[in-house]
Amino acid sequence: MLNLYITVDTEYSAGLFDGPSDSSWADNYARSIRCDTPDGHAGIHYQMERLDAYGLKAVFFVDPLPALIWGPRAAAEIVEPILKAGHDVQLHMHSEWLEFAPGAPLGGKTGRNMSDFNLDEQVWLIGKGIDLLVASGAPRPVAFRAGNYGANDDTLRALAACGMKYDTSFCPGIAESDCAITLPAHQFEPIEHCGTIEVPVDAIGAAEGSARHAQLTALSARELSAALSHALEQGKPNFTLVSHSFELLSRDRQRINKVVKSRFEQLCQLVALHPRMRTATYNDRPPTVNAWRGEPELLPHNPFRTAERMAEQVISNVIYR
Repeated sequence: MLNLYITVDTEYSAGLFDGPSDSSWADNYARSIRCDTPDGHAGIHYQMERLDAYGLKAVFFVDPLPALIWGPRAAAEIVEPILKAGHDVQLHMHSEWLEFAPGAPLGGKTGRNMSDFNLDEQVWLIGKGIDLLVASGAPRPVAFRAGNYGANDDTLRALAACGMKYDTSFCPGIAESDCAITLPAHQFEPIEHCGTIEVPVDAIGAAEGSARHAQLTALSARELSAALSHALEQGKPNFTLVSHSFELLSRDRQRINKVVKSRFEQLCQLVALHPRMRTATYNDRPPTVNAWRGEPELLPHNPFRTAERMAEQVISNVIYR
């Protein structure tokens, strides 16, 4: 069986932050979490409805730091429906929210990425994130993903110090990501590193020996299907896919992106109907180190699939920019 981790970074937008008022919170929730549009909603509630229809589960990495500004409900309004639907809640954090938090946490120090903070500061940040998430009703998290993938080795040490077992901030399929974890670019299987089990985001082969990360907006439905089939053929036990609470929206968050919405639906259909694929979470089937002894081999680059995706992306970007 191939365990597919559909991971959804579930976050308010710091770019849309417009003050600590109730109306500011409600607008950000509507545009970033529920993702309301004239044609309906496309955020986590819609995504869970479709997952549930196919009997699938996802891992929602929830950023609770906005609760420092808007209070506990900012996280609770996200966590409660996820748990009610039986999905997994884990910890996500965008440290840029510290800029707006009252009381100057960490002595007023701010930063865009976790790697902007030293080890002690990261221990404090992760501890605060755990406390806020648990206060919202979530079980104590065991897994973490840094906002912008902006973790470093000290992030993993800080996670270990806080009793967290897994990190999934390493995304080698993005050549210029903010991730500073010192693992090789070909590391795509879970590995123990700096006291934590690192679970890399998967990828497919791209032109000139590069890689393209497995994200719903980054790969076509055909590429996703081929990547999962290739993983099965190799006997690979796990595959990690990234998405976001607002992934199905246009870039201006005003409309549903029907191209990405269709990809999501096709992915759900594929996994639900395939006898050797299933979704997994960090709660029921967490990734394990050394579960697969094979040499890492990405789905080879296919210029025809790439051209098809690029044409699809051009159309999507024109219509849903």
